[in-house]
Amino acid sequence: MNIQKIRFIEPGERPYKNTILNHLVYDRYIRTPSVGLNTLATIVKKKYSDTYMYSEAISKIVKSDVLDADVIFIGIFTFNANRGYQIARYFKRHTNAVVVMGGLHATMNYKEAVHYCDYVMLGEGDESILELLHALEKGNPADVPGLAYLENGEVKTTGKRQPPENIDGIADRSLVYQFKNRVHYNTIWPQVHASRGCPHNCDYCALVRLYGHRVRTRSVEDVIKDIRYSLDFFNSGRLPRLLRAVWLTDDNFFADREWAMAVLRGIIDSGIHTRFIIQARYEVGFDEEMLTLLKKAGFFELAIGIEFIDDSEFETFHKRSTVEEIRRAIKNIQNHGISVRGLFIMGGDQDRKGIGDRLADFVIENGIKGVLIQSMYFVPGTPVYEKNRNRLLHENWSKYNGCVVHYPKHISPYQLQLEHIHASKKIYSWKRLLRALLFEDPIHKLLFVGEFFWHRSICLDLKKELPYLKAMSENRP
Repeated sequence: MNIQKIRFIEPGERPYKNTILNHLVYDRYIRTPSVGLNTLATIVKKKYSDTYMYSEAISKIVKSDVLDADVIFIGIFTFNANRGYQIARYFKRHTNAVVVMGGLHATMNYKEAVHYCDYVMLGEGDESILELLHALEKGNPADVPGLAYLENGEVKTTGKRQPPENIDGIADRSLVYQFKNRVHYNTIWPQVHASRGCPHNCDYCALVRLYGHRVRTRSVEDVIKDIRYSLDFFNSGRLPRLLRAVWLTDDNFFADREWAMAVLRGIIDSGIHTRFIIQARYEVGFDEEMLTLLKKAGFFELAIGIEFIDDSEFETFHKRSTVEEIRRAIKNIQNHGISVRGLFIMGGDQDRKGIGDRLADFVIENGIKGVLIQSMYFVPGTPVYEKNRNRLLHENWSKYNGCVVHYPKHISPYQLQLEHIHASKKIYSWKRLLRALLFEDPIHKLLFVGEFFWHRSICLDLKKELPYLKAMSENRP
């Protein structure tokens, strides 16, 4: 096989369309393109010059450009898997390209994904992607570790592949079609991913099943270069950005404490002056030295994976946390001049009617600036999915985006969806919007306005599912 032209595609849960909502509502018709898929495209571009990427998060796919590609890579998560399968099926029918799927959902659920493509690339593709391309040229792809494929209708795999040790490398954002023309939207953010892996073992977490428990890190120098490049890229748009901040997207940036502190010192010494936001476990709230460095480096907010507000839920899902410790951590983070964003899950085994009020009150009482609320999610391959398969309402992956998809123990799916809507509206009420506009600092004014419309959009989608959930609740087997 002679490979000349390669295209990467990121499916959109809602494919991009041009609308005024893109300036206000993240994740309806616009979201930040995948750094992971962009990284793989960057690796391939060094060996194959005709390499390009389309992300339905920010643009439509130019099909005429993809139709004569030799190889098409499609990366999927659970929420956009259905759209990914639709795209894969289309290009399988209309091209002679080898279609390869990868990403979190394809890896965790390869026995399903393999029916829509020629190969599924399992796990992280930093090393295997070029090996696969070279093997395709030689006609022996089955020799590459970490692949799944169909042979005479039977699913075959070439075994597990060890994750890459060296994860240095900066994603070339210019490889993504129309990315440069979208950077003035405040609904998409500069993103840098600096480490992979997490030592913890929460039952609902799919990422630890993908990246493993051992934390692997990029060099401090590479992270700093990536931050500079990302800032330059986003600040070079046709229009100025109101929101100037970088999101470090690591799932557990602080797992390797010494490395994390070295990165923070590197940012301080670099002279980079911008705001940062990062995800964290609550324990960082007790690390005085880390909090001091975070503030000095420009981190204005920590997105804390709080998940539950009931200690028994933490025990159920093997997460080492307590509500009282979380409260104290939040307070200490705020005492260092850093705000807290809360990431929550509803639909645990202890949730009952009234959970929406309890969650909203927890957010308001603890001064949490913003929230992401999701109903319990079930990614194939995780312990929580395997334990609860008989309680799932369906496996329509496009609904696995925060909507209720299972039968909780002590509350109906319909009532849980109502609780989610109520919590969102109570936290993002008109009264609290006015308060934010009057009393918050400029960046949190802007964030609250954006999140107000974002949560209104989420509630609109949740309401559309209520008739179905009501019927399923009334006819529970």
